[in-house]
Amino acid sequence: MFSPAPSPSSRDGQLADVPVVRGPGGWWLVAASGAVAADPALDRMLDRHAVDLAAANRAVDAVEPG
Repeated sequence: MFSPAPSPSSRDGQLADVPVVRGPGGWWLVAASGAVAADPALDRMLDRHAVDLAAANRAVDAVEPG
């Protein structure tokens, strides 16, 4: 069932250009009509993606001048 999306103040993670946020209990798929919690397998995949994205961002920051 759809639930209200986690509020911006409760978001502790969001992936750029992906309609998901990390909120209470894991990742939530977000749409204009509401949000639905991701299942455990998708939660794990999104956790890995977030870690990989953060590592890529750190690598880019390390090679960009000043």
